[in-house]
Amino acid sequence: MLGLMQDWPLLVSKILDHAAINHGNREIVTRTTEGPIVRSTYADLHARSRQVAKRLQMAGVKLGDRIATLAWNNTRHMEVWYGVMGIGAVCHTVNPRLFPEQIDYIINHAEDSYVFLDTTFLPLMEALGDKLPTVKGFVLMTDAAHMPETKLRDVICYEDWLAEADSDFIWPTFDENTAAALCYTSGTTGNPKGVLYSHRSNVLHAMLANQADTLSMTSTDVMLPVVPMFHANAWAVAFAAPAAGAKLVMPGPKMDGESIFELLDGEKVSVTAAVPTVWLMLLNYLEENNKELPHLNQVVIGGSACPPSMIETFEEKYGVEVFHAWGMTEMSPIGTLGRMNAYTSSLPRAEQLAYKAKQGRAPFTVEMKITDDDGKELPRDGAAFGHLMVRGPAISKSYLKGEGGDILDADGWFDTGDVATIDSEGYMQITDRSKDVIKYGGEWISSLELENVAVGHPEVAEAAVIGIAHPKWDERPLLIIIRKEGTNVSKEDILGYMEGKIAKWWTPDDVTFVDEIPHTATGKIQKLALRATFKDYVLPTA
Repeated sequence: MLGLMQDWPLLVSKILDHAAINHGNREIVTRTTEGPIVRSTYADLHARSRQVAKRLQMAGVKLGDRIATLAWNNTRHMEVWYGVMGIGAVCHTVNPRLFPEQIDYIINHAEDSYVFLDTTFLPLMEALGDKLPTVKGFVLMTDAAHMPETKLRDVICYEDWLAEADSDFIWPTFDENTAAALCYTSGTTGNPKGVLYSHRSNVLHAMLANQADTLSMTSTDVMLPVVPMFHANAWAVAFAAPAAGAKLVMPGPKMDGESIFELLDGEKVSVTAAVPTVWLMLLNYLEENNKELPHLNQVVIGGSACPPSMIETFEEKYGVEVFHAWGMTEMSPIGTLGRMNAYTSSLPRAEQLAYKAKQGRAPFTVEMKITDDDGKELPRDGAAFGHLMVRGPAISKSYLKGEGGDILDADGWFDTGDVATIDSEGYMQITDRSKDVIKYGGEWISSLELENVAVGHPEVAEAAVIGIAHPKWDERPLLIIIRKEGTNVSKEDILGYMEGKIAKWWTPDDVTFVDEIPHTATGKIQKLALRATFKDYVLPTA
């Protein structure tokens, strides 16, 4: 027997309809690429997104066509975001921080038919435009008054283009499993791979994001998403904020501490989200200028591990609660968030901070476990660490065009590539990437934990750890250090500092000093490049 409920497809256009009807006067504040701060509302976004949708159809864009964006967090980007998805086309957010050859590759791989870009990225497209045969035109997201001179082919001014249509448009209805958005992984090994979100997965993920134990946004909140819309599906904020009716404050291209503070303070922002490097700039600005954060209630920090000292500074000095988060492009992207539960909220402050340093607990619709090399599930005791496996309705089952082959196991679990622990309260903590973990005999050593301890030394600027082949133990750790300018810290100093902070058998067999550690375009340490550089390195213990 089937239920007798209405069949209501989960389409992202429903989110925008809801925001316009129930929160139409709620503001969207944008720092524009041109400079000034402008104000609009969800009602305005609804009208202009339908205008975009109508104009796209006039241009011949059809269901399933891919439309690329290279743009900052701003209102025009939101209009294109919803306009493209609303007609069943696919919004492909291109990360401009990737290397040019990667951007060339992913636009061609996606077979994008149009590229919408902020003027900031015009030089990038001028260099690549003739290498993109599927692209019919480039729409510069500005008005006629700010339209720059360009040698780029087939250029259109956004506001002129948009003016050719009105907003008298009814969203089409189609299968909720229709593709809605496309975001490529950063490609730390090989070419980036396309993660293709559906309307259903995005709507479900927006509801996941607004659970009380996740982002927990309400219509009284003011959200500043510093995390870019081109990064990991915008951490779901571009869907979750309109669904909740939260005021949106869009930072545009200016991510420095002073600019972020101006918006936090001036717009009375209550919740915000970004990676640790952004918050480091903000905290430095607050300290140097003796500023406070009287309106901010919570900061969500993800993208990389958040230093415990940053959590303490936000909470103890500025009265802002910090929530550590973790996720992946393949997970839409939220996987965990570190809110306190009934047990941890009753603990002494020092013990709470230990839990806050973990990546957090999985919200409803995310299933999570850890396994050993043979696929056997390991205990949730906070001590055993293994391969982190996930599954759920907003988690990828394959990459675009089948790149990478089968990515799920026989039971539908996706291997995140991370090594982690999960404790009895459900708090997960990343200890390493599986390809970076050091296999010492029958045991594992976390390169990430060794790096985190090493960078705590006051004379260390950056640290990386890789496994070096060992004739007896399979692998042993090599610690690679960049000294802070003007210092001369030694191997003995480093190892002495680490003593007592790690298990004795984790102690690196050697320390080497370098001037530079290679990084990817998104700032991750390139362990593959380091392993290539040190492939012939012989440890003193060997």
